[in-house]
This record gives sequence, structure tokens and C-alpha cells, in this order.
Amino acid sequence: MSAPLNGRRVLVVEDESLVAMLLETILEDMGCTPVGPASTVDAGLTMATDEQLDAALLDVNVAGKQVFPIAEALKARGVPFVFSTGYGEGGLPDEWRGQAAIQKPFTEAAVRDALMKAMGVAEV
Repeated sequence: MSAPLNGRRVLVVEDESLVAMLLETILEDMGCTPVGPASTVDAGLTMATDEQLDAALLDVNVAGKQVFPIAEALKARGVPFVFSTGYGEGGLPDEWRGQAAIQKPFTEAAVRDALMKAMGVAEV
């Protein structure tokens, strides 16, 4: 099986360090290069604007702030992203419904499938 996500740069925005470390490990296992993690919306916004990215994983609530400014910046640049939330897609505001989302606690397969779908990458 080839690794369709090999070498992809994926921004991680997550304020819980254990979850961020888990995501980094999952991404590395898939052959991705984690960018970040950013633990605040401001840091994530800087990375979303300045870094070369293939995709992003965004915790919806970062240190008490909503992550949507980062989502807007990524959308403007055409960078696909996946929300992670304890509430699933139902926890998203109406304007973001239908956007790829994974529900915490997530599995490696859920992260991989959501990223591949968001990036339009097929399993080889």
C-alpha cells in the first residue's frame, strides 16, 4: 500500500498538549509533516497565513476561543481543513456545517479518512 499522504504538510491547531502530541504521532505515522501545533488562535492564524500547507486539523475551541478566523484564512488560501470537536458536525455553526469534521476522541483511521477526503486524495 502506498502512502497517499506522504510528505503532506498539515497544520495542527490544538490547545490540549496530549491531543496535539497524539495528532502529531498520527500524522507522522501517515507520512505527513506536522506543522505546529499551535495552541492559540493567534499562533494558528500566523501559521495558517505564513506556512506552506497541504491541509490543517483545527480544534474548534482553542483556549476558549473559536477557531473560525483560522478556518477563514485557510479557506481564502484554498487549503483544505478538518475540524475536530467534542460535538461532531452538530457542534459547528450553520455556516460551517458540511465542512469535514471528526469527533473527539478520534482514531487514526478517522483522522486519515477525513484528511484524505478533505484533500481529495484516494487510497491507492
